[in-house]
Amino acid sequence: MKLDYSKIKTLGDLKKAGYKSQGIKDELRKNLIQRIKDGKETFAGVWGYEDSVIPELERAILSRHNINLLGLRGQAKTRLARLMVNLLDEYIPVVEGSEINDDPFAPISRYSKQLIKEKGEDTPISWLHRDERFYEKLATPDVTVADLIGDVDPIKAANLKLSYADDRVIHFGMIPRANRCIFVINELPDLQARIQVSLFNILQEGDIQIRGFKLRLPLDLQFVFTANPEDYTNRGSIVTPLKDRIGSQILTHYPKEVETARKITEQEANLDGDQAQMIYVPELAKDLLEQISFEARSSEYVDAKSGVSARTSITAFENLLSTAERRALLQGASGTTVRLSDFIGVIPAITGKIELVYEGEQEGADTVAMMLIDDAVKSLFPNYFPAILKLEQKDAEGPYDDLILWFFDRDGIELPDDLSEAEYRKLLDSIPPLQDLISKHQPKAAQEDSYFLKEFLLWGLVVHKKLSKQRYKKGFKLKDLYGGFISKL
Repeated sequence: MKLDYSKIKTLGDLKKAGYKSQGIKDELRKNLIQRIKDGKETFAGVWGYEDSVIPELERAILSRHNINLLGLRGQAKTRLARLMVNLLDEYIPVVEGSEINDDPFAPISRYSKQLIKEKGEDTPISWLHRDERFYEKLATPDVTVADLIGDVDPIKAANLKLSYADDRVIHFGMIPRANRCIFVINELPDLQARIQVSLFNILQEGDIQIRGFKLRLPLDLQFVFTANPEDYTNRGSIVTPLKDRIGSQILTHYPKEVETARKITEQEANLDGDQAQMIYVPELAKDLLEQISFEARSSEYVDAKSGVSARTSITAFENLLSTAERRALLQGASGTTVRLSDFIGVIPAITGKIELVYEGEQEGADTVAMMLIDDAVKSLFPNYFPAILKLEQKDAEGPYDDLILWFFDRDGIELPDDLSEAEYRKLLDSIPPLQDLISKHQPKAAQEDSYFLKEFLLWGLVVHKKLSKQRYKKGFKLKDLYGGFISKL
């Protein structure tokens, strides 16, 4: 039923309009059912959960459950909770002046009950938009019961000249003020156990207890909790009776395919419009960037329990483009293409996002980040060029012999970070076997992608121990693995 909210200003107007109130869980359920029937997407912009998390979340909403989203960092737990706002009605009526969003047809606060008793159908109402019906609290050790539930307010008691025995001296906390709203508590295990206990009655019985007051306030809330499995062992835990009162616990996960991870990164990366137009990013570069996170999640140097957030790829992508942009600005160029050597610029984004185990700390964060880039190159290499096996027949001809021999006969090449586009291309074009391999194995590669493929090919031989790569102050030096040593002999 479509209502003209601008004309409905009193309780009487609301009754004449035929408005029927409902609980928030029923409201979410009703609107979700309609979306499913209409074939509309429920959680737009969340990728990789279409066949796992989203169906479970929809089932929980249909079951009118409070929900706990359990997963490692950077798995869109909070985003899913925020997107639930789209399943709310556009507006709901509240008693004007109510601190706890009282339903005009079912008021629960003393203020609203008295106002309706005095004014009857002339009781003024206001309309609350769904965007204002989302409350979020990060659980930190300093959160108190007063913050969440409420406390006695001595200033209010003094101003109104009320006894502390009068329930009007209560100052409501965040949860009562979020009545008829979605209330999210992030990182629930960080909440002290005694504070978690204070949620029992709200979740089950619907009453709140403040400083000896026991108020029967049947609050109407949709609770969504988020938690990290690591928290169960490190910083705290969710107390068992509270877990028992949460209807559905849903496990989130990281993207399972590079294609999905790319969608997330491209959607979330905060890019300047001019920057995006100025810099061309080869498709392989995008895949390689995502592969770094996949490698980190299985690396022996990275703490798997801590996880590798999707923000790693997002910030790394931003850094990658900024590295190319800075080079173009220094050269006075109007545009440039991302190079594999530009990936040196993503290391600060990686080191700030991964937790290392003891062995990783011994290696050093920068070294581990470089290893992850090399591992990503190694994983993707067989998708573009013939695989290099660990064990090869002695004296057997290989597809890369000409390229390796080219380096054997020379002192290698230097790839400075700030080479102009023309110098960069001229340098790679000076290695004829590179173009031969590209023509043979990637004949359909676009011209603008070919130079990234050439550099990728060189790095692929490095990670397979066919060439050597050294970082010097202003760039990389690539040379034969043994040629320098043999020439000295």
